[in-house]
Amino acid sequence: MPHSSPPPSPGRMPRRLVLGGLAAAPAALGGTLSGSAASAAPAGPAAAPRLAVEEFRLPGPEDGVSIYLRNKRPAGTERFAPDRILLYVHGATYPASTAFDLPLGGLSMMDYLAGLGFDVYLVDLPGYGLSGRPAAMGRPAADGQPFMRTKDAAAVVGQAVDFIRRRRGVDRIDLMGWSWGTSTMGLYTSTHTDTVNRLVLYAPQWLSRTPSLLGTSGPLGAYRSVSRDSAKERWLKGVPADKQADLIPPGWFEQWADATFATDAAGAAQTPPVLRAPNGVVADSQEYWQAGKPLYDPGEIRVPTLVIHAEWDADLPSYQAQDYFARLTRTPYKRFVELGEGTHTVMMEKNRMQFFREVAAFLTEADPQALN
Repeated sequence: MPHSSPPPSPGRMPRRLVLGGLAAAPAALGGTLSGSAASAAPAGPAAAPRLAVEEFRLPGPEDGVSIYLRNKRPAGTERFAPDRILLYVHGATYPASTAFDLPLGGLSMMDYLAGLGFDVYLVDLPGYGLSGRPAAMGRPAADGQPFMRTKDAAAVVGQAVDFIRRRRGVDRIDLMGWSWGTSTMGLYTSTHTDTVNRLVLYAPQWLSRTPSLLGTSGPLGAYRSVSRDSAKERWLKGVPADKQADLIPPGWFEQWADATFATDAAGAAQTPPVLRAPNGVVADSQEYWQAGKPLYDPGEIRVPTLVIHAEWDADLPSYQAQDYFARLTRTPYKRFVELGEGTHTVMMEKNRMQFFREVAAFLTEADPQALN
């Protein structure tokens, strides 16, 4: 199998934080961490385990453009089995750091999995979140070409996987991708079976029979800009009118939007503020998924795989998840879970604990074939 070589030793950001109990996670974890170390004791015997947090920067695709990596794990634990190490990557528009580790109600999904004993990592791709912005984002969008294509994203994931494997002394780890991140993780896994233990695909991208909701038409520039209003409208698209009011608990959208838009200083300085996102994913969508051409073959994925989806997902509707699942023909075993009353962003909605628990159950269960 093809295999990416380990990256050079990365620089470590001098930041390490110990959190006392999951509810102690500060709101800043939706963006950046405090630069000084801190610790707090659990409130009592039933309190959640303390979590350690570390940040790293890997070398990026351009000089001066680094890749942001965050780790959370039980405090005091440095050794983990391969099936208790997970790397998460985000989708087309919004970064991992403000979704997977957003402490809604005091708890993020990253907190939840680390509290179960996982060594959990997230990565923001170049041009997103807390990673560096390539030079093309310092010029008008029309002056550049779309960048951060799916193959480029998979190469960044390869760097992160190699760093984690070397750091923990393991051969394989678990992977999880959301939306476009399922294409990133799916492509990577299809050519790197020897480094992946289990795979979680949250709202998988596949051949489309409906128009894209990314909102881009005409010639593509290097990046696109998204407003808070358009983000909210896209989030709720496809949700029945009588269900919209209580889908997102009060304040959660605002907490997510504040953290997410703050990661793009140049976009935040515009009037009205915007979030800029690389257009490589849009170029791939037009060239492959919207054109009926697979970018890679899911049949080459040979590890246990969970496909998880929500019924009101208008970005990547259920038919895409179902078609994708049918093409997973070489996995040792696979599972499809459809959650009710959720959208493309169910991870940050009222039913998110169902989502958390389904993912955790898949990652922690014994091999079901071994029980036969």
